[in-house]
Amino acid sequence: MKLLIDIIGWTGSFMVVAAYGLNSYQKIKSDSLIFLLFNFLGGVFLILYTYYIEAFASTFLNVVWVIIAIPALIKFSKQKTA
Repeated sequence: MKLLIDIIGWTGSFMVVAAYGLNSYQKIKSDSLIFLLFNFLGGVFLILYTYYIEAFASTFLNVVWVIIAIPALIKFSKQKTA
């Protein structure tokens, strides 16, 4: 179980850092699906990891991160269907 949790944590970390880095170097836009999904899924994975290791301050931060990502994903999906 610990190995799985570690993989989830590393994957989440990679996704959030990749989204930030790619956006910072203008390889992806902040309103692109890949940016939004990497932030959302990375945040969810980090919630699972930080909760498991009982790092609750980091869990809180990632919950806020995901809460911010959800409306952005909803806005993105509405723009694509309009």
